[in-house]
Amino acid sequence: MGSRSTNLRTKIIALLASLTALWAFAAWVTVRDGFNLLGVQALNARVFEPSDPLLLELQNERRLSLRYLGESDPGQLQELQAQRGRTDSAATALWTSVQDWRTEVPASDELEQRLAELKAELGQLVQVRDEVGRKTIDRTATLAAYDEAVDGIFAVFDALGGLDDDQIARDTAALIDLNRSRELLSQQDALLTGAVSANRLTVAEQTAFARLVGAQWFLADRTARELAPTDRSRYQQMVEGEAFGQLRTLQDRVLAAKGEDVRPPVTAAAWRAAADRAMADLRGVILAGGEDIVSRATPVAIGVIVRLVLAAGLGLIAVVASVIVSITTARALVRQLERLREAAFRLANERLPSVVERLGHGEEVDVAREAPPLQFGDDEIGQVGKAFNAVQETAVRTAVEQAELRRSVRDVFLSLARRTQALVHRQLTLLDAMERREHDAEELEDLFRVDHLATRMRRNAENLIVLSGSTPGRAWRRSVPMVDVVRGAVAEVEDYTRVTVRPLGAVSLTGRAVGDVIHLLAELIENGLSFSPPQTAVEVRGQLVANGFALEIEDRGLGMSGDDLAAANARIVDRSELNLADAARLGLFVVSRLTERHGVKVQLRESAYGGTTAVVLIPRELISTDAGDPGGSDDARDDDAPSPAIVAPDGSGRPAEETVVVRVGEDGTTGGFGPVDTGTPEAEPAPPAPRMTPSGLPARTRKRQPAVAGPTAELAVVENRAAPPAAEAAPPQTDAGLPVRVRQASLVPELRHERSEADDDGADDTARAPEQVRRMMSSYQSGTRRGRTDAARLLGGAHGAGDGPADGNEQVT
Repeated sequence: MGSRSTNLRTKIIALLASLTALWAFAAWVTVRDGFNLLGVQALNARVFEPSDPLLLELQNERRLSLRYLGESDPGQLQELQAQRGRTDSAATALWTSVQDWRTEVPASDELEQRLAELKAELGQLVQVRDEVGRKTIDRTATLAAYDEAVDGIFAVFDALGGLDDDQIARDTAALIDLNRSRELLSQQDALLTGAVSANRLTVAEQTAFARLVGAQWFLADRTARELAPTDRSRYQQMVEGEAFGQLRTLQDRVLAAKGEDVRPPVTAAAWRAAADRAMADLRGVILAGGEDIVSRATPVAIGVIVRLVLAAGLGLIAVVASVIVSITTARALVRQLERLREAAFRLANERLPSVVERLGHGEEVDVAREAPPLQFGDDEIGQVGKAFNAVQETAVRTAVEQAELRRSVRDVFLSLARRTQALVHRQLTLLDAMERREHDAEELEDLFRVDHLATRMRRNAENLIVLSGSTPGRAWRRSVPMVDVVRGAVAEVEDYTRVTVRPLGAVSLTGRAVGDVIHLLAELIENGLSFSPPQTAVEVRGQLVANGFALEIEDRGLGMSGDDLAAANARIVDRSELNLADAARLGLFVVSRLTERHGVKVQLRESAYGGTTAVVLIPRELISTDAGDPGGSDDARDDDAPSPAIVAPDGSGRPAEETVVVRVGEDGTTGGFGPVDTGTPEAEPAPPAPRMTPSGLPARTRKRQPAVAGPTAELAVVENRAAPPAAEAAPPQTDAGLPVRVRQASLVPELRHERSEADDDGADDTARAPEQVRRMMSSYQSGTRRGRTDAARLLGGAHGAGDGPADGNEQVT
């Protein structure tokens, strides 16, 4: 598994390293044969060639020493000493040749040990020579001492290495055994020469001679069978010759002599002639066999040299060529793969996102131009490149098809949302008519609930419109006070009774942003209500800041973790397309789209109460401090459903006798307002004042008498208000900016009376009777019907004066 993760360069380097190691092994095997050849040649020249003369000189010295011990002629001593000098010279030449680095390098440990033993045995001959010179040693002991030295030389021969050829090795071993046979013959010569010189052959000498003769012929016959055919024919010819025939005859005579201290049965001259000729012939056979071995070893040596040249030379050239070809091929492959990789990264990081972004903007994309084929050649990498061309073309085409599919789905959502919006508009119109006709309080309450649910359905339909990339139909021509914007947002949530709106100041919002800001605030307020306990309140407060108007929506719920807050804030500022897989965060998508339209900034942060605070910063260009400024935006409003509105007490400097249309929301909250021209200069009798809510605002009544003529799409309560006197002192207000009720403040002083605290407590605790409640509700309904009748009559007169809205601030549906 690890090799799959390595790059191409590493794999090629590993391949070249293994190739180099294989060449090194083959070269080493061949070079070792070459070294072996050089070693054999060096040992043959520096060990064998100096040892062979030493062997001959030792054999001659051994024969002369035994002859000197057998005779009493002092002249023999001088000849012996001369031979000793020749032996010492041969030994000195051997040690000089051996003690050289050219011998020590190819020499094995065994050869070095045998050379050391030979040197020690030659050193022991010094004492033997002294005893021979004094004739204090017998011939048998002398023969044994010289035999040990000669055996040391043969041990050195055995330790010499040979070529790695089995046949040559066997032939070489046979020649060495044949040389041993000659040594046995030399021992016979030395022993019999001493006996003939002493003219006496002891029993021990008879036994030793018999043993030597038997060993010599046995070894010769066995070796003859192992010799090469050429060497065997030479040996057979030598054995059948005259010299070996005479030698065999003399040997038989000596073996036939029995007894103690018998006279040798042969003469010195006869034995000397036969022995010298036999040993010379045997040495000739050995030397001829050695020459044949050398001639046969020459091709082997040449083969070793050829293998050395081929493996070391040509192999090295092949390895170098392989390295060069591999490196150049690897670079070419790497360049092609890098091009392929860069093309893949460019497709994934640049081209596909660019195509998707352009498709998101509705631009047309040419697949052939956006996915041009790349040229990588016709090799395997080129085939991979062609496959990649097909992949990128398929990817771009798939992106285009997916974008078209998403556009189609968005169009379907938009169409469904528009249809749903129209149906909700008709539903709200029908509910309004039913509320006007209904007199039963319980039925009215249920109708109000259904009306509120329809309002929320309208907001959900607008969510689909926003997510589809379109704009909802609601719009305002003029600026709307910020308090009415906030209350309009509160009116679109379910638990609106849990929302507390703090004073916001005399600040208005540009009409073109009113609908989107109401929708934005409704989403954030509903989030706060959904994720907080039902007994807690969601507080909305705001103030004018340096960069605009800041609204804070704070709940006291469970709150969010740091990671969730960061993810939610990132989702709000993200302008990418809607991800259908994240359906649980559709509200954040809607908020993101709404903030993008007008540059509104929304940030979620942790509340001091453990919940979440949503900070909404409306830009300065959308804010005005004069709520009644007629110079607001001219954006027309085109809504599929009537927008409920309640007008707060006027504080914008509107004319004293200006007629105000009060639009009551489905849940009793405000949504918008506008002045309406009555269409006639005549003064109309003032209708009864509407009932006020505890917050100081007029309460909405949803019932309409069936006989009322005029349009039923909207309900308007018309009130002619005079401008309050400038000198009148401002009444006390609550924290929400509403007037505080003062008991008996509207009564003349004569009618006022003091009530005890006990009476007040008792009055509050006394429950009203059902009949009293019925009478109160009947009076409320009767007053409401009268107000609606007068308002409908005035509204009908206004429409009769002109077909269309009386003022630019009125909502157009």
